[in-house]
Amino acid sequence: MHGPGRFVPALLTLAVLTGLALVSLPESLLLTATVLALLLLPCLVSSRAALLPLLILAPMHVLIQTEVGPVLPLDIGQVLFFVWLFAWSLHHVALRQRLPILTLPTVVILVLIFLLVAGISLFNAVSVAAWLREWLKWLSIALVIFIVGNSMQVRAWRWPVRALLLAGAVNATVGLYQFFGGSGALHFLVGGRFFRAFGTFGQPNPLGGFMALLLPLALCLLLAELKRWLRTRRKASLLSLCAWALPTALLLAGLVASWSRGAWLAFLVAMLVTLLALPRRFVHGLQLAGGVLILTALLWSTGVLPASLGERLASSTEGYLGFEDMRGANINPGNYAVVERLAHWQAALNMASAHPWTGVGLGNYEHTYAQHRLIDWPEALGHAHNYWLNQLAETGLTGLAAWCFMWLAIVLFTLRARQHPDDEARLVVVGLLGAWTSLAVHSLFDNLFVNNLFLHVGFLLGVLAVLHRQACEFKSMPVTLVRQ
Repeated sequence: MHGPGRFVPALLTLAVLTGLALVSLPESLLLTATVLALLLLPCLVSSRAALLPLLILAPMHVLIQTEVGPVLPLDIGQVLFFVWLFAWSLHHVALRQRLPILTLPTVVILVLIFLLVAGISLFNAVSVAAWLREWLKWLSIALVIFIVGNSMQVRAWRWPVRALLLAGAVNATVGLYQFFGGSGALHFLVGGRFFRAFGTFGQPNPLGGFMALLLPLALCLLLAELKRWLRTRRKASLLSLCAWALPTALLLAGLVASWSRGAWLAFLVAMLVTLLALPRRFVHGLQLAGGVLILTALLWSTGVLPASLGERLASSTEGYLGFEDMRGANINPGNYAVVERLAHWQAALNMASAHPWTGVGLGNYEHTYAQHRLIDWPEALGHAHNYWLNQLAETGLTGLAAWCFMWLAIVLFTLRARQHPDDEARLVVVGLLGAWTSLAVHSLFDNLFVNNLFLHVGFLLGVLAVLHRQACEFKSMPVTLVRQ
């Protein structure tokens, strides 16, 4: 059969299957299948179209789990991750009818080294399933970097950058709704009027960390748009500047609304590093960062900055600098949160003492907490609330060394990519350096690799892999060639 008639059997079969689904499937599962089908449609046009639903909806795992409960064996982030992989395979392999030329980015090799070293912790793992979940999480990060590094060349890296910022803006919008009374969660009440924003994370600190992670990148991209408009004075450049000012403002508002001291501190340190790296000459960076610090100190001392923000930020390290044995700590409502976190730090150190070289197993902090906890703190919080100590507890000294080596090399690659000849790409690299700084500081107080945020970190690393390669290849080329 030739012509349009050859599609009739397939369409009839599809119609019959759809009818059976409408009759037999539960409403929740049917709704999920319908949403996934709608998400698949734009993916048939381009693999990049799958980026936006993946990065926006993946952090809604906790919200869906809380409000609806488990509908599918996989969570929303895992499903959309496989949709993105399917779209990439469809457009880059199946439709082209040939395998693409693939290379292994150096950043992927760094992650694989960490995976190999951390994998040794399997022999101490109480829960192999928890170990496997955490190990696959990092394998997914490596896969994201590999695909982005091989398919987002030339200017295509702008797609994941903008998708990441839009994803953050969506969560910030949810958080602002909660801040102005939308959540009604009395335990998050601030000043008798507002409520700490938690977005789709269930807790304010991860939301604040997410905002602080993306803000340096958003501000650097906004600066790139401003420089483009000042250079061209075109209406299109002005519209682009205004368009990206909105998500940047939402991210900043979401950070404030989270009322997270750790996130605020991470953002401030990240911005200090960003200012240092912004000019091409380090001396100019020191002058810029010093000027901003002096201006901030003047605003703070003169009372221009809100006193509540200053007091909240000043207390961000209170109780942590003098870390001591928490078994004899005097617990009261004022210090409960700090003592609870420090007690989990001490439990992590107890795990590291019991298994100093290979740890208790990736993802096994919660499963071995009962054997290493302090007597007054029977309930595990899922992780140590310090990702550095969490790595030490779960993977031992070898795993922590591999973790530190991986991030040190990533920072060095970022500094090398900072020599990118294209101005916008260079500013994005500076924003990435701020993102790594924010992640490192926030990891002293919390774990950001939750609620599918590891995918967002993977895309950030993927963008770095692309720009690092371009900086190495185009170092001696004119800027005009890079912009083509």
